[in-house]
Amino acid sequence: MKHFVTTCGVRAAAENDYPAIVEIWELSVRATHDFLPEDYLREIKLLLPSILPRVPLYLFCDEGGTIKGFAGVAEQKIEMLFLHPASRGQGIGRKLTEYCLQELGANKVDVNEQNQQAVGFYQKMGFRVFNRQELDSLGRPFPVLEMQL
Repeated sequence: MKHFVTTCGVRAAAENDYPAIVEIWELSVRATHDFLPEDYLREIKLLLPSILPRVPLYLFCDEGGTIKGFAGVAEQKIEMLFLHPASRGQGIGRKLTEYCLQELGANKVDVNEQNQQAVGFYQKMGFRVFNRQELDSLGRPFPVLEMQL
């Protein structure tokens, strides 16, 4: 595993990566956001084609070019970070987060309060809750924790 970092890396996403990004988003959300109802997942998925071009996206790929996860950063905030479920626990989330912090200047993130794995992950990365919103960005009753370094 020592060579993992040298053979894999982060690159900017291109429009032709969007189908793989949407697939990873859906697989990741289904594995980690069991509190979201099916109709809401479908609604968000339909919005993704209009959201993705508005956020600079970065991919973590293996040596063969397979996308293992992605992150999006805008205005110093990690807007999204999703991993293929089979890639969890391999340090990819940490690598993507470190890239967002060190290369893109991110220092904030919003996390669904009910996604305790993500809350714990960001806390381990040094983020702390500074605010709580009762509603998510689409006005639904899924509380969001605003976190910053």
